[in-house]
Amino acid sequence: MAPPTPRVVVPIDVKKKPWQQKLPLHNRWHPDIPPVADVAEGELFRVEMVDWTGGSVGDNDSAMDIKSLDLSITHYLSGPVKVIDKEGIPAKPGDLLAVEICNLGPLPGDEWGYTATFDRDNGGGFLTDHFPAATKAIWYFEGIYAYSPHIPGVRFPGLTHPGVIGTAPSHELLKIWNDREKKLVDDGHQSLKLCEVLHQRPLASLPNAKSCLLGMIKEGSSEWKKIANEAARTIPGRENGGNCDIKNLSRGSKVYLPVFVDGANLSTGDMHFSQGDGEVSLCGAIEMSGFLELKCEIIRGGMKEYLTPMGPTPLHVNPIFETGPVEPRFSEWLVFEGISVDESGHQHFLDATVAYKRAVLNAINYLSRFGYSKEQVYLLLSCCPCEGRISGIVDAPNAVATLAIPTAIFDQDVRPKSGRVPSGPRVVKRTPDVLRCTYDGDLPITMNPGGA
Repeated sequence: MAPPTPRVVVPIDVKKKPWQQKLPLHNRWHPDIPPVADVAEGELFRVEMVDWTGGSVGDNDSAMDIKSLDLSITHYLSGPVKVIDKEGIPAKPGDLLAVEICNLGPLPGDEWGYTATFDRDNGGGFLTDHFPAATKAIWYFEGIYAYSPHIPGVRFPGLTHPGVIGTAPSHELLKIWNDREKKLVDDGHQSLKLCEVLHQRPLASLPNAKSCLLGMIKEGSSEWKKIANEAARTIPGRENGGNCDIKNLSRGSKVYLPVFVDGANLSTGDMHFSQGDGEVSLCGAIEMSGFLELKCEIIRGGMKEYLTPMGPTPLHVNPIFETGPVEPRFSEWLVFEGISVDESGHQHFLDATVAYKRAVLNAINYLSRFGYSKEQVYLLLSCCPCEGRISGIVDAPNAVATLAIPTAIFDQDVRPKSGRVPSGPRVVKRTPDVLRCTYDGDLPITMNPGGA
């Protein structure tokens, strides 16, 4: 007989708020957030999810919803889901949870998404010192393809994936997270060389009860107050997986997640239709609601057998994943290099982040010669299927990073040619532009002394 239709263990109604869902969502990591469903090892099950903001960003003609977005909501996740074996015994701390992504996509009737940059004083991003204003582009889906009325002249297939997928931390691991991230905040940006260049704020987001959603735990209860003030924010990727934003975790892939609590307590969310490596505008994939169809296997004792701690405790491990067999195929790429020298000409030592920033800026300035605004290119490079690489990390003093862009996504030839950059009818002016707001802050903007 044919196998049954995947069981929906977390249903979503996109017309309802995250806290109004049949199974309430959560937006923090904590070992005491109870599971909302049990799944059996080998069972094919379906998890549905809202977009990471829970519907706060709309399909409209304004970027004000981005500018005013309350980032304390980050991210609304579906789950946790408890995983048990065929004898009813849950996954145990020290096991590995192998999670296979069998299928995924947008929720029917909600086939659209958005890419954005945050205001520099409300989240910022990788290039916030160059692009301080809130912007937004809407994308619509035609099967596997995406197109945007705000970035005309491009169309590409999406490599759809969840930005967040992870297991719950133990109390010990949660304390490790909170202690090390608090020290980062306490020491301040003066202690960090990267902040001379990246201007990222805040350095870390510490536990905060504001907008905290803890699933089945009733808000305002004594239990809720305790957990809300110690639960970890979901913003960074950590030892449990979490918000790693790996675009290759798509259909047919498998991720091996460490287990820290009984049942593993698997959660997922932040669905992306497409994303470029780095998600450089921060709200930079094509964000959407969606679903995952998953199958889990418990590898008993797998953490010790397969993961080597890179830190002072056995908890300092990271997941492993296998890429799936389904992804867009491109044969021609335009590749931009960057080295670890910043816009002021200052030499950094083997700094791959500075090198990648320069590669992205090189690509933005180049493509803006072909009729695009720089804001359009910035959002495009954050969400299209471009590929980033650390190409060199040993040749002192310069790290070399590259950003490869598939030329087939454009409706014009963007390669260099003999003579001057094409002009006139050979270049299509890309209008309308992205939706944008004014920047009302007073932080300095980085200027490029060598060019516009």
